[in-house]
Amino acid sequence: MADPISDFYAIIPAGGIGSRLWPLSRADAPKFLHDLTGSGNTLLRDTWDRLEPLAGAARIAVVTGRAHRAAVEHELPDILDRNVFLESEPRDSTAAIGLAAAVLARREPDVVIGSFAADHVIRVPHLFDWAVQQAVAVAREGYVCTIGIQPSEPSIGFGYMKKADELIVAGAPEAALVERFVEKPDLDTAREYFADRSYLWNAGMFIARADVLLGEIAENRPQLYAGLMDLAEAWDDRDARGPVVDRVWPTLEKIAIDYSVAEPAAQKGRLAVIPGHFDWDDVGDFASLAKLNSHGRKNDLAILGPNARILSDAASGIVVSQTTRVISLIGVKDIVVVDTPDALLVTTSEHAQRVKGVVDALKLTGRGDVL
Repeated sequence: MADPISDFYAIIPAGGIGSRLWPLSRADAPKFLHDLTGSGNTLLRDTWDRLEPLAGAARIAVVTGRAHRAAVEHELPDILDRNVFLESEPRDSTAAIGLAAAVLARREPDVVIGSFAADHVIRVPHLFDWAVQQAVAVAREGYVCTIGIQPSEPSIGFGYMKKADELIVAGAPEAALVERFVEKPDLDTAREYFADRSYLWNAGMFIARADVLLGEIAENRPQLYAGLMDLAEAWDDRDARGPVVDRVWPTLEKIAIDYSVAEPAAQKGRLAVIPGHFDWDDVGDFASLAKLNSHGRKNDLAILGPNARILSDAASGIVVSQTTRVISLIGVKDIVVVDTPDALLVTTSEHAQRVKGVVDALKLTGRGDVL
């Protein structure tokens, strides 16, 4: 791209700990602060680099927890102080994205915003750029727009959306309305969706005029909207902000933007989608990470860690090492080994989604020292 999109502001929600990637991802070092692709950059930095040509460095905002501010600013030295939105505690994506939208709408009433997760992996950047440009064109027409990913396999790990009628918008030749969202399916249903080709993966990217997005929140979650308006009114006044955040933020409803905005908008014919033809992965568990780093070759062993010392014979899967310990794998298939100084995880790709259960169990036993 020659120039950034003049009326566009990118928002990067950088929250959550990625509990399915424990013990690599922790509360004090969440997934987005790790290099999970071997690129030399954290996922957060890769996200910034992807968005900067579209929005410009001065028009990228990050919403993150207070505890992660220093790490975020270290990773993103060009981010403006006024574009760092700090959450006192996690309140899910509607509160995070809605806060940024409400503040940016006060600063620039006609701004088009786009929300892009800090911890996704996207390749073929020119195709990503083209999808975002189309989505911005659709958003200018008053729609909430999402970017759906054409499935590469019948996955049960993602939610889906069903494309409906074509939407005629100048500058967005691939735009279509969304008929409905569906939750993560079972394998037989996923195979039906994959064969249908009108179903796309929900990648959690949403682009809209800030006033349109806030209007959807106001219509569907009026109390949450009122709280966001209180926060936005005080946000750019440093003296007023703190007391209002302390009073209002804990009262905000915890709800994902998929449920508060996207699903209701789809039911009312207000949600559009642009198919994304780029490679995308949300790195949701170690099975996904293994596939990402072995380029889909099931018989390969992916190794992450600058000082990893791995001996393998007829082994496949992934090893993530943060120690200098020698790890030897012989004749094991689809293995997952994560070796950190204070915790060791051993599982298989088939059971990678169950890691979150281990984290939940550790919370119940009070083992916060390893979380």
